[in-house]
Formats: sequence, C-alpha cells, structure tokens
Amino acid sequence: MLILGLILIVLGALAIVCGLFATEIDGTNLQFLGQDISPAALFLIGVGSAVAIWWGLWIFKAGSKRSWARRKEQKRLQELSQKLDNVDEQRRMDVEEHEEKDRPTL
Repeated sequence: MLILGLILIVLGALAIVCGLFATEIDGTNLQFLGQDISPAALFLIGVGSAVAIWWGLWIFKAGSKRSWARRKEQKRLQELSQKLDNVDEQRRMDVEEHEEKDRPTL
C-alpha cells in the first residue's frame, strides 16, 4: 500500500508540473505535452492530479498505520516467545533438580 500511495503522489505531482511547465498557449488553444486540448480538459487534468495526490496520501497513511501495527504485533509476539522460552528453560531445570533428588542413591 505504501508503494501504491507513493506512485499516485508522484503521478499527480508529475501531471501538475507538466501542466505548469509543458503547456503552451496559442490564443484559445492549449497544447499539453504536444496534444491540443481545451481549457476545460486542462482543468480536469488538474483536478484528477489533485485527487490522485489526495488518494495517494490517504493510501500511504493507511499503509503506514497497517505496517506500524504489524511491526508492533511482531515485536509483542517475539517478547512473548522469549518469555515462554525462559519459562520452559526454568521448568526443565526444575524437573532435572527434582529428578536428582528423587533418584535413589546407593
């Protein structure tokens, strides 16, 4: 999700930059990247670019939250696993001590 968000942000920003710097105006005609378009079409390209940037930011934010939650859960699981390993080790040591006490000696 992070990558998709970044791609949308970059594409939206690229369209806006192209609209600002690569558009030629000849009277009432506009040329956007070598194509003749109407002013309304250029406006719609700008709106589409803004929407793409907004969606990209939203998807990036959602992906970041999800990734952060996953890392937090993974850290918690590792801590619990470590605690369980410690308890198992202590239990084994206790069992070995009790077995030594319970063995008959000659």
